Amino acid sequence: MNKPLASSLLHGVVTHVRHQPREHRLAYRIYSMLLDLDELEALDRRLRLFSCDRFNLFAFHAKDRGDRSGRPLRTQVEAAMLAAGVTPDGGPIRLLTMPRLLGFAFNPLSVYFCHRRCGAIAAILWEVDNTFGQRHGYMIPVETVIDDEIRQTCEKAFYVSPFMDMSLRYAFRVRLGEDALSVVIEAREGERLVLVARHVARHIALTDAALISAFLAVPFHTLRVVGGILWEALKIWMKGIALRVRPPAPAHSMSIVSARPREKEM
Repeated sequence: MNKPLASSLLHGVVTHVRHQPREHRLAYRIYSMLLDLDELEALDRRLRLFSCDRFNLFAFHAKDRGDRSGRPLRTQVEAAMLAAGVTPDGGPIRLLTMPRLLGFAFNPLSVYFCHRRCGAIAAILWEVDNTFGQRHGYMIPVETVIDDEIRQTCEKAFYVSPFMDMSLRYAFRVRLGEDALSVVIEAREGERLVLVARHVARHIALTDAALISAFLAVPFHTLRVVGGILWEALKIWMKGIALRVRPPAPAHSMSIVSARPREKEM
């Protein structure tokens, strides 16, 4: 018998609520995948409608993520963990991302959950893509967990929306359970709440039947994501929100939030 997969398909909804300087709301159905990086070859062998590094109805190409070099993603992510003061122990690294659909993909946000061998999440890498072909990552150790909810913060360092200022701070809240996932991102300017983005989804076993069902439920998924971004941008602009000038890309491709030093035992 085939070994049960840690990877899964996720059916969910993404919502954005903008509070400043004008209110604006959006909600879209999406599907994505939670891919265990150590299972990619097994997924390629087991599934007919999903392939790794080659064309299919659904596909994942390693060169689409990370530094786009095609180097093993585990190597890249573990190097970032070390830079943040988190020592990898060989635990699973699971990537939340949207797959290629008929060869095309665009991911505004991909998230790497870096687990310990015991199952606990030691760090999270938030990988952000903008519509100008640029990418930036935020590697943040997991140091605050309240009622099974991971909480992280960092300063914004990368231009994403042309309607958002750079002087913002992100707050992340994550719940990753066996049946469901919840990711909430707040953007604040000082004490003012500017934006709340939320992705709530449920896990579904990753099978060919589930993939074809997802394709039929939300056809042309990738084009809908890109089209939705452009459509919502037009509506925001029509509300009188001014465009922000795009600054130069950050000097480094990743922001590293270093782990706090642990207090020495008395």
